[in-house]
Amino acid sequence: MSDRLADALKQFCAKLREVVEGGNEVAIISHLDADGITSGSVMATALRRMGARYSVRTVSGMNASVLESIKTDGRDFYIITDLGWGWTFPLRNAIGDKWLIIDHHQVPEIEASKERQHDDGQILNPWNYGIDGGREVSAGGMAYMVATTLDSKNRDLSAMATVSALADRQDQGDKKSFVGLNAEILKTAQSLGIVTVDLDIILGGRETSPVHEALAYSLFHYIEGLTWNREGCYLLLKNAGIKLRDNNGRWRVLAEFSQEEKTSIVEAIANFVAKSDKKSSDIMRDDLLGYVYTLTREDRRTQLRDAREFSSLLNACGRKGSAGVGIAICMGDRNTALNAGEEIMSSFKVTLRNSLSNIFAEKWRLSDDGKTVFVNGDGVLEEDMLGAVSTLLSRSPSFRGKLLFARTLSSNGTYKFSSRKCIDCQLEANLGILMQECAGALNGEGGGHSEAAGCTIPNHALESFIPCIKAKANDSEVTNA
Repeated sequence: MSDRLADALKQFCAKLREVVEGGNEVAIISHLDADGITSGSVMATALRRMGARYSVRTVSGMNASVLESIKTDGRDFYIITDLGWGWTFPLRNAIGDKWLIIDHHQVPEIEASKERQHDDGQILNPWNYGIDGGREVSAGGMAYMVATTLDSKNRDLSAMATVSALADRQDQGDKKSFVGLNAEILKTAQSLGIVTVDLDIILGGRETSPVHEALAYSLFHYIEGLTWNREGCYLLLKNAGIKLRDNNGRWRVLAEFSQEEKTSIVEAIANFVAKSDKKSSDIMRDDLLGYVYTLTREDRRTQLRDAREFSSLLNACGRKGSAGVGIAICMGDRNTALNAGEEIMSSFKVTLRNSLSNIFAEKWRLSDDGKTVFVNGDGVLEEDMLGAVSTLLSRSPSFRGKLLFARTLSSNGTYKFSSRKCIDCQLEANLGILMQECAGALNGEGGGHSEAAGCTIPNHALESFIPCIKAKANDSEVTNA
């Protein structure tokens, strides 16, 4: 951690301690995705341990309605996590200096410099300290840095920071490792014995599901012909000579397979993909293998044991309108909230499967020009499922190396877009800046990170927005990565 960031954390935490010691009630407002849920929960846990009065709520984004609620709900102080960058002037006009922001999103330098000029230590964003908030630390990681500056005993929250980094696809190092602050936070978690790291096949249900079901229902890859196809996955692995049951007839889970058997599983999947594209097969082979992060304090029989699965469950809670369930799980509820979360996850997967089936049933909904893929979800894709659909499709070998843009028409008549870099994408385009610029030019709003971003645009702007995206995408060069 740099000295500049350390100094900023001390100043930031001094303000927060003063607020708490003054007996003020603190309202935490966070984004409803998995990183927002974890960052809000980390701050809530730190405040609870300080004996503070606090509340937590999630929103889909900062807007005039949220700002109006902040003005009128009468809370003493606000901590805004995974949100707020770009709203500092409206916040100051609405509630003076009764707020702090913890964020990690990148904004254009002109806007960032304006906000820095008026920042009195109230904004904590890694980009201000030369740290890439898209790859090196999540909002949950920044909240963790605040929590441990407040009290070193909060180092156990490093497990939640690990979950948040995976939720925001920040496993961008070699074999899906962490870099930067995320790597430092992970080392702390490992030293405490609360997270272990192993090189393994990246599938859901490593300790809870029969391996063929883990492959069929994994949210980390999309393989046409296998994803959602339980019987197809069973036959693929059985025909490859994989022993799917133990000597007692019980289905085996991935964690029980030997390294030799795991190699055979990967080869079977790669050979299946090779039937349609040999190069995609090689990329798929590499993409299936990577570091997995196990939360050792979690029960082997739950979806919380694997940090990626944990993040997926939280994302499902947020996207299905039950972010409060996710927050309760993050803060320790392993009974009612966890049971509810697992039910939400099951429902989420069904909705996701139906959404993709509807899209692929009508081929005109997919437009691929070799560099960009546009997915038209109008009328068949719920807006809350947009990010999940774009994330899963971006893991398809069919779209390797491309930029993917999924859209749907929202209930208020605006268009929402979610963009992702697909596997093996080496285009230097920064999706966060690209979406912000194209949407902003058309009276819309957008932003995010280099690898993943989103935006909202007026209905009438669609015909201008898509050419803007394509032009900027075509201008992007291939990196040397």
